[in-house]
Amino acid sequence: MKPERLAVLIAAGPVLPMSGICNASDNRPNIIIVLADDMGYSDIGCYGGEIQTPNIDSLAKEGLRWKQFYNNARSCPSRAALMTGLYPHQSGMGWMAAANMGRPEYQGYLNDRCVTIAEVLKQNGYGTYMVGKWHLCSDWQASGNVIEKWPCARGFDRYYGIPEGAGNYFNAKTVNDTERVCSQKDFYLTDALSDSAATFISRHDYRANPLFLYLAYNAPHWPLHAPEEVIEKYVETYKVGWDKIREARFRRQKDIGLFGENAVLSPRDSAVPAWNTLDRKTQDEFAVRMAIYAAQIDIMDKGIGKVIKALKDAGQFDNTIIMFMSDNGACAEFISRGKSKALTGASDTYESYRVNWANVSSTPYREYKHFTHEGGIASPLVVSWPDGIASEKNGDIVDEYGYFADIMATCVDVSKSVYPTIFNGHEIIPMEGVSLVPVFSGNRTGRGMTFWEHEANIAVRDGDWKLVLKTEERKTPDFSKVELYNMSSDPTEMCNLASSYPEKVAFMLSAWNDWADRVHALPLDTRAYGERADASRRLINGEFDDNYGGWVRKCTEPSDVDFEIDTAFSISGRKAAVINVRRTGKRDSDAFLKWNFPSGSNGSVSVQFKCRSGSRNYLAFRIENAANPAEKYCDEDVFLKRGDRLLLFENISIPENSRLQLVFYVGKSVPGNIMIDDIELIFND
Repeated sequence: MKPERLAVLIAAGPVLPMSGICNASDNRPNIIIVLADDMGYSDIGCYGGEIQTPNIDSLAKEGLRWKQFYNNARSCPSRAALMTGLYPHQSGMGWMAAANMGRPEYQGYLNDRCVTIAEVLKQNGYGTYMVGKWHLCSDWQASGNVIEKWPCARGFDRYYGIPEGAGNYFNAKTVNDTERVCSQKDFYLTDALSDSAATFISRHDYRANPLFLYLAYNAPHWPLHAPEEVIEKYVETYKVGWDKIREARFRRQKDIGLFGENAVLSPRDSAVPAWNTLDRKTQDEFAVRMAIYAAQIDIMDKGIGKVIKALKDAGQFDNTIIMFMSDNGACAEFISRGKSKALTGASDTYESYRVNWANVSSTPYREYKHFTHEGGIASPLVVSWPDGIASEKNGDIVDEYGYFADIMATCVDVSKSVYPTIFNGHEIIPMEGVSLVPVFSGNRTGRGMTFWEHEANIAVRDGDWKLVLKTEERKTPDFSKVELYNMSSDPTEMCNLASSYPEKVAFMLSAWNDWADRVHALPLDTRAYGERADASRRLINGEFDDNYGGWVRKCTEPSDVDFEIDTAFSISGRKAAVINVRRTGKRDSDAFLKWNFPSGSNGSVSVQFKCRSGSRNYLAFRIENAANPAEKYCDEDVFLKRGDRLLLFENISIPENSRLQLVFYVGKSVPGNIMIDDIELIFND
């Protein structure tokens, strides 16, 4: 997409200062955070990769890069730590946006006890922009267009991107500030994000205030989508196979100075066969998978080049601190759900590059996204700031570890801002990060013990020592099997010293327990992704706080029935569902409002809800088998009259451990408005 086309979407006029007091003598730096999505530690050139990333590499050559910088093993918790300067649990993002797990620390969206970098900097006069993937609101809030939880409600003046966690690169449902916009012809999401970021930079008035930009790419997260001509650049490269690519990356990492000569490459993952044991057809297929992934990173790097050019054209590059990192380690997830299974990188495909290549992206580490071994939490960190980093440090590699929460502290430091204790009437949790600024002049930050918990995978970093425990899904964490590594002598976690240093293990495990108690990470939850998301659906969005997020709405004739959200406290809460019926007499299935949920193990459910009609009307309420709607467990005609009505259907017999749906059918309702609110699923298990 051409930059001028995006400019029409994202800016109708000049970008003006939104808050604070600034003047022409203000020399505080502009701040740009660039985040890659699901990119492994070794993929970019300056970390040993063969993928062409000249723009990121140039930032590293003229700035600094960290040997050991840590994220939180997964998209949502990493983004929460990055944006708030807290541990993810403290901000409400202890797990993912896919589920509210019934605990404030795992509610699946940012809470009111944290502030974002944008909120802090905006109070100090910065113009604040976000481009890209948000993923700090719940899935229901994203699908329900709950703009109160989107970036412009968390300190950003302008926003262009996707609130949710993933999507089709060629047909993304993007948001311009608070409105959904349609993809245009020849659209490719990574290019759209890069062009938007460059446009924001070029239109900002630097005489009025400095700029803060958070550019959160979705690349190279699955699905594997890229233009054919970029894919072709890499196909031959990967026909040599993952074994040779992995070895070559490790050699370059040693040459660069990321690892010492005594460092050991972790063995190939046992789930991955040796390349030379595969037939030619399979080799060719996997070479294309990695070529598409590489193309996604290549295109992202070109976009970063546009950002750099826009800064230079504005005369702002030297006075801008740019920080580049990745939200988690390489992704080994198996994804294959497109209409086409052809490996073309086209919009009708939906594939991943699998554990086979994730093992390469993690070079030289083991494990991946989800886990707290280095392969899951190690991120590149490249920092460029010509005016702020001592010139003699250019190209240096930093050997002191850092953590995502340190980005907030760094932004507060360089912007001369004040991190609040009270914000919008809420008490704010103190920062957990430490500023990276001392490193810019060759000093140390003094970062102390750092802690992780994600899906009951835990870790502690304390100086050279690291304690780590991997927990399998649905298994009870076995703390007798924690591993201990000296990261100075064994950076790839190959020599477990737990049995040799029991006192060190006990000390670090005790510290982790104290931390877990402090951030309310206990009790640990080992359920699988789907189980957590399913359980959340039993907490029905029945007060419509997330608008229609999580609900399925259908009408074959949009002119006959439509759905709105009432925000006038008409029934009880701030929001309620409104079904506007204009013409009826069709089959019941023509229009409905549906909620899908798991039955559980108790064999019965009660349902309570309130409804209101402006006149006498009819509503069909049913509980059905989701796979076979003709199988009904509750089939009731609800007759409405003017005013509110509270209905309770008690102890509906349902099959155990089944997929059900709660449905309001309005295909035979008479014209008028029907309001529904306070829907509650009551389980006895």
